[in-house]
Amino acid sequence: MALFLSAIYIEEMSLYIGREASKLWKRFCAEITTEINLLAENWKYILGGLICQYIHGLAARGIHYFHRPGPILQDVGFFLLPELGLDKAYISETVFTFVFLSFVLWTFHPFIFKSKKIYTVLIWCRVLACLFACQFLRIITFYSTQLPGPNYHCREGSKLARLPLPDNAVEFFLIKFHGVLYGCGDLIFSSHMIFSLVFVRTYHKYGTRRFIKQFAWLTVVIQSLLIVASRKHYTVDIVVAWYTVNLVVFFIEKTLPELPDRSNLGPLLPFTKDGWMKEENHKLLNGNSGDSAERRPKTQSNGKTMENGNSLHVETVINGV
Repeated sequence: MALFLSAIYIEEMSLYIGREASKLWKRFCAEITTEINLLAENWKYILGGLICQYIHGLAARGIHYFHRPGPILQDVGFFLLPELGLDKAYISETVFTFVFLSFVLWTFHPFIFKSKKIYTVLIWCRVLACLFACQFLRIITFYSTQLPGPNYHCREGSKLARLPLPDNAVEFFLIKFHGVLYGCGDLIFSSHMIFSLVFVRTYHKYGTRRFIKQFAWLTVVIQSLLIVASRKHYTVDIVVAWYTVNLVVFFIEKTLPELPDRSNLGPLLPFTKDGWMKEENHKLLNGNSGDSAERRPKTQSNGKTMENGNSLHVETVINGV
């Protein structure tokens, strides 16, 4: 009897897993179709944002050629926070990596979860716009005044403190991962704080979990202290980042149109205007007039009467960047 019940339980579980897997796959495919259509409309913004990231990397590499090691400047944070030491410098990078990867994974959650509020393409258009504005100000700032780096590899006596001039143009335009970790001179203001603050502010506005929002802000505060304790930045680099990034994101949010809220709108596809008309013509040709024009709800938008509210959704999403 127990063996029989176990067999039934296993069979029921197999059927349940199969149904859920099928739903997940259909949800994933539908989301892929939606995001591809949005990417076709907004690929210029995504490409432009990625190019700006590359330019920012070149600028940070370029300032390293001008860096000259010198005595570490007096800093309040250095007096208040004990130095972690070279062997514990990885802690701040670990926290930053956690924030970075967590945010990236969250932006792709609409592909998996049924409950969703954002579109991946549109949220990244917004994030890249904020990053571009902050990094543009950062480049102007650290090229205006070159400070001696407080990090261990930027101090006097380190072979990495000075960057030899490139032998050719290809070497200059090639950004290496080693150079990203061991750069010097790009101090005011912290690039790590730019990414973390933009990511946390974005989740604070579009995320749904209050506990995660509070935990994210606490994590950024801890990251700020760890960066200073690791002597990777002066305290002024962190302070300037806190008010600059928040002000920049605030004004960009005021300038850009609001993103559509998926929790209040139906699916984006296939309810386009042309697709809906083809479906209605197919019904009429086959003698199926169950959904007559008289009974169909109409939506008023900008002085125009639409026979399908989802067409308004499509226009809203496309114009939401």
